[in-house]
Amino acid sequence: MEIAATAKNIRVSPQKVRLVVDQIKQMKPQMAITMLDYVNKRAALPIKKVVASALANAKHNFNVDENSLVFKSLQVTEGRRFKRWRPISRGRAHSILKRTSHIKVVLEVKEDKTNSPNKSNMSNKKKLKGGQNGSKS
Repeated sequence: MEIAATAKNIRVSPQKVRLVVDQIKQMKPQMAITMLDYVNKRAALPIKKVVASALANAKHNFNVDENSLVFKSLQVTEGRRFKRWRPISRGRAHSILKRTSHIKVVLEVKEDKTNSPNKSNMSNKKKLKGGQNGSKS
């Protein structure tokens, strides 16, 4: 089961948001929210809100335990660009692109491996007799 939450048109460039996302990719969502309180980046707050929204969706819409969730994907894509200009000498202008980001968090339920039966495929594995390389002696 996939649970998703998105935030669109966040006024931080995608490159800067990806720096923070790379820090929390391998964590559990609960731990990521705690860690984002201490990250000294402007992108940490919008990411924290999206992860918290995804956790709330899982809890209220699907009745899933928050501790059994893991990140399936954290996507940061480029949103629209605000085009501005800055005057320079001789009546010219340089363009300025103010970039925005779309953040999408997808959570999935981590299946508990203790409940599933342990299947051993020993019949499919070939046992080598003699040495490790399988040569006959």
